[in-house]
Amino acid sequence: MKLLNKFLSFLKIVFPSTKTEGFIFLFFVIAYGANAWFIADNFTIVYDDRIPWDGYFSFDNRAIVQTGGGFERHPLANYFFDCIREFALWISRNRYNSAFRLVLALLSTLVVSLANVQIFKYLNNIIQLPLKISLLILAFYGLFVTNILLSFTPETYTYTLLFLSVFNYYSARKINEDQPISFGASILGSVFIGGLTITNIVKVYIPFLFEKKIFWNWKKIGIAVSKMAVSAGVFIFLFLLRLDFNLQNFVNKTGEQYDKFSKPKVTPLWDMISSWFFGGNILFPSFVIRDYHNKDKTFYYKALFMDVYSSAISYVFIAIILLMIFWSVFKNYKNKLVWVLVISLLVDVVIHCVLKFGLHTSYIYGGHFVFVFPMLIGWLFFSFKDKTLPLTFLYGTLMILTVYLGFNNFYRLGEFYQFLETYYK
Repeated sequence: MKLLNKFLSFLKIVFPSTKTEGFIFLFFVIAYGANAWFIADNFTIVYDDRIPWDGYFSFDNRAIVQTGGGFERHPLANYFFDCIREFALWISRNRYNSAFRLVLALLSTLVVSLANVQIFKYLNNIIQLPLKISLLILAFYGLFVTNILLSFTPETYTYTLLFLSVFNYYSARKINEDQPISFGASILGSVFIGGLTITNIVKVYIPFLFEKKIFWNWKKIGIAVSKMAVSAGVFIFLFLLRLDFNLQNFVNKTGEQYDKFSKPKVTPLWDMISSWFFGGNILFPSFVIRDYHNKDKTFYYKALFMDVYSSAISYVFIAIILLMIFWSVFKNYKNKLVWVLVISLLVDVVIHCVLKFGLHTSYIYGGHFVFVFPMLIGWLFFSFKDKTLPLTFLYGTLMILTVYLGFNNFYRLGEFYQFLETYYK
């Protein structure tokens, strides 16, 4: 009975549990799903067996679907995507056709829509914002580039976005209720989150730092360390099992990947950070088309990438969002839930902006951290909950940002359709 209650509690966390959450989920399924259906049914970009990588914005759809991606970055993703691929092939009767693409795309729609529900749960249940503010922040977040692209893209980032959003909401509830994170959640978080992207495993352990009086009780420290050790041990064992216990191969491959993806680019560092790491995950810039080919040079194709911003308005837009985030941290510097979000974001800042790993295509990594932005904006609203004038100013500002974001991203999405119509019909 106790196990059943825990399972039902888990379902209530992951899935909509109120009418409002149900309507939100349904809204995003319809909105994202219409876009996903149109793209998958009419164009081959979601999955084309001839294209090994980088068909659009550096997403490796075919490689991810077929193998789960490289083991050095996605150690357990092959097990996960084997199930997804086989399910899609079952629906399409073992053919890589439009039905196959539709299954992949619509699964992505469901996953991103569920992730959006997690954001609403956090804003509504953890921060406890008024409904109209929560819905405005959610509408703003729902228009982010990351959400639009991942809602039809079968990638590790798509599922990472959901798993991180769920774990963040779950851990916030536990911290709020002065309860420890369970052994089961630690293990599942490590395997599912770290298994899809190895660097994200550290985010599973960040909430342990903020459990009630953990640094004042040796017993609590010991239990927390044992949870981390056991969950990391399970993850490492599964990882080594996939490698046939050849750890040297992992070390060599990791070095190769870092050398490949951290070389300096012509674009200035500040512009890559603003236009791609922050901006490219929120506000579409203009696009660049490049010529690509497969390994054997037997098939040539066009690939689409994001350019840096060309308009001062775009930089101002991103600057305002960053200002709101810094303002939120400043106003809530004593709030441990805010620091869970900040430290989680800093992990990606260090990896991409400091170590420069993949910074030139950092707009694809939004699934690892972009969910932090609406939550921190929510905490900013919370800090002014009893002050009408600042609250009205913030609400008006966010509404203007949302309208501009919608117009810009829908316009750029139209350009994306033109690219598909020209090269992927």
